[in-house]
Amino acid sequence: MKTVQMSDPMAWVDALLRPESLPVIAAFALSVLLAWLMVWGLRCLLRGHELKVLLGRQLVDGVLFPVFLLGLTFVARTVLTQDHSLALFDILLPVCTSLAAIRLGVKVLQAAFAGAAFVRALERTISWLAWGAVVLWVTGILPLVLNELDQIQWKIGGAVMSVRTMMEGALTAGAVLIVVLWISAAIEARLLQSATGSDLSLRKVISNTVRALLMFVGLLMALSAVGIDLTALSVLGGAVGVGIGFGLQKLAANYVSGFVILAERSVRIGDTVKVDGFEGRITDIKARYTVIRAPNGRESIVPNELMITQRVENLSLSDARIAQTTVVVVAYDTSVDLVIELLMQACISHERVLTEPAPLVALSAFGADGLEFTVTYWLDDVANGQLNLKSDINRAIFKALKDHHVEIPFPQRVVHLRGQAV
Repeated sequence: MKTVQMSDPMAWVDALLRPESLPVIAAFALSVLLAWLMVWGLRCLLRGHELKVLLGRQLVDGVLFPVFLLGLTFVARTVLTQDHSLALFDILLPVCTSLAAIRLGVKVLQAAFAGAAFVRALERTISWLAWGAVVLWVTGILPLVLNELDQIQWKIGGAVMSVRTMMEGALTAGAVLIVVLWISAAIEARLLQSATGSDLSLRKVISNTVRALLMFVGLLMALSAVGIDLTALSVLGGAVGVGIGFGLQKLAANYVSGFVILAERSVRIGDTVKVDGFEGRITDIKARYTVIRAPNGRESIVPNELMITQRVENLSLSDARIAQTTVVVVAYDTSVDLVIELLMQACISHERVLTEPAPLVALSAFGADGLEFTVTYWLDDVANGQLNLKSDINRAIFKALKDHHVEIPFPQRVVHLRGQAV
């Protein structure tokens, strides 16, 4: 099949102005329309399903549109070039292939690393490499460059390597890793969809495990594509094992502890815990560390090994309900039954206080300044704060006592002064 050379601009013009190019242009336009209609039909058929990589956010934004366009263009070339070759297809097919590769790489990176700063740079790199390869292929330079790169060879063990082999292996590795990231991102999105509470931690460990296995398999496939003998990795594996055993003990312990935490579900995302004097809500559990966010906004990054080896207070492990107490002192001449009723009413009237278990008011002590009442109430939404609820209860108690003229005595002390004899 003859390729149009960029060094001869008149060949481009001649190829486009030939009468046989009109059917090619018409067939390509029809392919664009059919690809658009196919994507539109799939979007209507799969309405409500999250297929951001395949369908994208617009009709021509996903991976399926360039893939359909490439397939339809290939069919058109097969039909129209039965008698003679048409040079215009030598341009259209590489362009469609490059467009499909760019869309696949960009969409997968956006899905796998949402919000990451380096994604934009990778997207530009993929685009430049794809379009550069198209230009080199159309101009006929790429085969010559690849042939020259294939001549630069060296021997590694029993395998003969070349620059071309390394480049093809790198591209294969990139393609395999992109597909692996796509599959793992789809599995993670499906697993974590509508997951809450204890389910979220279990599904997250499954997602992390699947991603690690897929990345490992993808890496082995990429190394095999380069031509590296995988049996040689056994020596490398032994060296890595020795390195982990001596120099990376803490790092390995943190990773193993992370999987143990997620598997045992002793702590889960959303639990309120206290570790090493720091109390807060677990917002994320990574493979190496756990993120705990305090009510004041501070975040603590706790290595997972500490979550296993140290004492951890979990306020919501088996029961999300926790109790709070406050102490009220009133004058001795106050009716005990009235005070108990007012304190109970102050607790019950708050929407966050649970009715089961019911609040408890007890005359706990005869203090030096008055009668001491201990008020105990329960809540199950620790994430919404504890101090704010205690403040609301105290304010309600103070208002109720003041409205019923119940005295809250001040501390009183009697001081005896002994005078000196003159």
